[in-house]
Amino acid sequence: MSDILERNHPRPVFRPGRLISVVLVAALVVLIINSLITNPNYHWDKVWEYLFHPTIIRGIGFTLVLTVAAMFIGVVLAVTMAIMRQSPNPVLKSVAWFYIWFFRGTPIYTQLIFWGLLPTLYPFVGVGVFKIDINVVWNVLWAAILGLGLNEGAYLAEIVRAGLNSVDPGQWEAATALGMKRSLIMRRIILPQAMRVIVPPTGNETISMLKTTSLVSAIPFTMELTFAAQALGRQIFMPVPMLISAAIWYLVVTSILMVGQFYLEKHFGKGFNHGGSARVKRRVKESDRTQANPGAFLDVTP
Repeated sequence: MSDILERNHPRPVFRPGRLISVVLVAALVVLIINSLITNPNYHWDKVWEYLFHPTIIRGIGFTLVLTVAAMFIGVVLAVTMAIMRQSPNPVLKSVAWFYIWFFRGTPIYTQLIFWGLLPTLYPFVGVGVFKIDINVVWNVLWAAILGLGLNEGAYLAEIVRAGLNSVDPGQWEAATALGMKRSLIMRRIILPQAMRVIVPPTGNETISMLKTTSLVSAIPFTMELTFAAQALGRQIFMPVPMLISAAIWYLVVTSILMVGQFYLEKHFGKGFNHGGSARVKRRVKESDRTQANPGAFLDVTP
């Protein structure tokens, strides 16, 4: 068979469109890089000078705190609401539906403004004579975390619900027939398998949350990375280099999160690609046998 191919001298089909697209993309990339390097208005010297400025580093720290805390609240709420949506109790199902409907249907910016104005709406909280001044226990950091977490929980709830629905219902029925409780079935059988579907979009939501933290200036919370970079840029009258420094840090943190997401997907995807691997190995063996004996797989019957 290999001799026949060699006599026919097969050549790949020439595709001029691919060559033209490669040349155009390469030219565009060169132009962009040249513009970034040669344009003095970017002030790259200031970018590197202020990249590790204490104000920028403090902004990164608060951005990470907001991201981690908001995602923790969001994941807890998402799992709770998704399970409530699956509950046969109509009250729990209605509460979960209303929560998801409200927080997905209103802008995050509006929600953050509301949480920032909470001390104005409720100066004191308590029952009867036991009242607490809310300004004592409430600050802009808690408002930012709660606002981001409640909003994120509504979006993650639908992701978790989709993951739960991706598991074969027969497994739930089999576990129920064995006498397992609903909570045990959910924790030991359904959720571990649903994680394969839940992890990828949750990773995307985490990366999105990292950038959504820039909206907490509506509260106003003035210590996250974007606001810190803008404030520093106004001080030195160079806003563009400071925003570039912030963008570099966002890219660094996002890249780290993407690596973590890759390994999480790999971990929870174990056992779901064995069929494909087996088919590949079988085809490789058949190919080796064909090369060793070209006539073994040919139909020679008259």
